[in-house]
Amino acid sequence: QVQLVESGGGLVQAGGSLRLSCAASGSIFSIVAMGWYRQPPGKQRELVADITSGGSTNYGDSVKGRFTISRDNAKNTVYLQMNSLKPEDTAVYYCSADRGPTRFRSWGQGTQVTVSS
Repeated sequence: QVQLVESGGGLVQAGGSLRLSCAASGSIFSIVAMGWYRQPPGKQRELVADITSGGSTNYGDSVKGRFTISRDNAKNTVYLQMNSLKPEDTAVYYCSADRGPTRFRSWGQGTQVTVSS
């Protein structure tokens, strides 16, 4: 089992920045990748960014050049730096962790990000 705890969401004006954090605990040795997904109101959950244990990153097209994912292995924490935020970035942001060869996915509880125009 892996437990994920997100923090850092909130309300920000368009053009502003926020940094989300996700701390992992439990069977962290089995994690092969961590990521951030988001679910806007009335829409499906979508990939924001992910990062493998080797440091390779992948971004959703809508956030490329504005968001940066990083990880601190010593703290078992992954971060999402969000710059130049837009109202369409408003969503609940979920941290994910993929474990083992089957990439079994665990989810955090989610944190709300609201960008006002």
